[in-house]
Amino acid sequence: MEQRRIMSLGRSSLVVSLPKHWLKLNELKKGDVVSIAVNRDRSLAVFPGVEKKREAKTITLHVDPSEKEVLIVRSIIACYLNGYSKIKLVSNNIFSVAQQKAIHNIVRVLYMRIMEANTKEMLIETLIDESKASVVTGIHRMYLLSSSMCHDIFDALQSQDVIRAKVVYSMDDDVDHFSFFLLRLLRSATVDTALANQLELEPIDCLDYQTLVHKIEHVADHATNIAKHLIMLNGRKHKITEILTEPLYNAGIDALKSYDEAVDAFFSKDAD
Repeated sequence: MEQRRIMSLGRSSLVVSLPKHWLKLNELKKGDVVSIAVNRDRSLAVFPGVEKKREAKTITLHVDPSEKEVLIVRSIIACYLNGYSKIKLVSNNIFSVAQQKAIHNIVRVLYMRIMEANTKEMLIETLIDESKASVVTGIHRMYLLSSSMCHDIFDALQSQDVIRAKVVYSMDDDVDHFSFFLLRLLRSATVDTALANQLELEPIDCLDYQTLVHKIEHVADHATNIAKHLIMLNGRKHKITEILTEPLYNAGIDALKSYDEAVDAFFSKDAD
């Protein structure tokens, strides 16, 4: 790291010279404009030229007619998490019905939109302005949703309410949406200083929040798993006996209380 002395210019101005090799690298000369951003750690970031609006990252995925739907879905998720806002899917022949259905389902979960489509090509795009998002608000909403799922599924377990269990099962997609979006945002902030400053995030924050998002998602997955088994048992005309439902319900409520208190402590920064 270079060190440069602060020099006086006139009566009240202080200046620091820019490294010559950096100027040459960015093809800058006397009179050109640079952009300066103040980071949260009080350091300065100097960008060549006027700060440009963040361009949407675009990628093209080629899909083989025999490619399994799960692999297509994983590829789309990977592109989404890595910050691509426009994903173009091109089939080497035509999309099968199963492939189209899988693409439509994951697009819905990721809250993206299909902007253009025909039998051989699809353009999907996210329309969310990430710079205006709030990681803390998103995580808190994700937590409230997962906590609500747990409360509802324990009540459904106690009363053997299958309809309520089906509602809880359907809510998992909403938690997944929050999870994918927040992980995308946190990954982008770790490599984009300007975005991290806009979101008021430190690199260590991204790691902690990423862990928290995964934990909350696991809680929602457990609630969904309980709902799935209630639905399956009902389909086989079976019920859990009261001698089992009561201790299961009580254990679940105790665990949920600890979960609520833990998340509350995290957001309130209450170490005790």
